[in-house]
Amino acid sequence: MKLYTAPLSMFGAKVQIAALEKGLAFDYEMVPFDRDDRYEPKHPEVLRINPKRQVPVLIDGDVELFDSTQIFEYLEDIAPEPPLWPGDAAQRALARQLEHMSDEVFFPHVIRLMGLQHDMGSEAAIAACAGCARFYERMEERLAHGDYLASAYSFADIAFYMAHVFADRKGAGMTAATPRLLAWRERIGARPPVREVVGRMMAFLASQNRPVPVYLQSLLGA
Repeated sequence: MKLYTAPLSMFGAKVQIAALEKGLAFDYEMVPFDRDDRYEPKHPEVLRINPKRQVPVLIDGDVELFDSTQIFEYLEDIAPEPPLWPGDAAQRALARQLEHMSDEVFFPHVIRLMGLQHDMGSEAAIAACAGCARFYERMEERLAHGDYLASAYSFADIAFYMAHVFADRKGAGMTAATPRLLAWRERIGARPPVREVVGRMMAFLASQNRPVPVYLQSLLGA
């Protein structure tokens, strides 16, 4: 398998973590990434496979896929052990919904903040940070039921962990108001596949003289 991703691709990182959790062998090619968190120039294989012109893109023989969730579902099919969806149908549906919410409800606030770094005191930036805070509160409530967002460690945890990494980088980090969520972050961040993938990402940021979140700075010496 070959994965096209980028040094600062949150969605590509989700796929890399899932593949490592499953012990799958894969090569990856990092496409160029600029300081505005965009990847340029576009890779020809990415352009050929993905009409949205975005990473990640996975090639596995005749199988060519884009979109991190679709790629993950393929990995789950070809390598069902260890599972990264809960076994119970209701909990599996919940985990899938939470993964979707990380991408489509939480992360849009972060995307807005990416264009507001020059004016974090603006009404729009304050509203985006408030949107992230409300989502954190919702996940804090979820964690009253266990150590993970659904009944077991799943792709929902991977997705939200990575989305939060970018939220923290853009000024919407977690606070002491969500202690269960902070403990969850430590628990997920301690997993070797997460440390490996996020460590590479933080090393890239450091190589570009860009800030590394305080809670991730220990990865630079890993």
